Amino acid sequence: MFGFGLGPMELIIVAGIVLLLFGTRLPRVMRSLGEGIVEFKRGINSSEEDRISQSAGQNPDTTNNQD
Repeated sequence: MFGFGLGPMELIIVAGIVLLLFGTRLPRVMRSLGEGIVEFKRGINSSEEDRISQSAGQNPDTTNNQD
């Protein structure tokens, strides 16, 4: 028994109905979902890079002393 109290046969039937109803739009939906995931990862990486650059800007570089 899988999620929501549905067995494997019911899930196959539901998947078949979904394919019949949304088959032509499914590639477009999956593409937009993939693009959304990529944008999310870019946002996470950008946020992390900003955080690192801000913390580096607050700490003075002690290895570059000029006497």
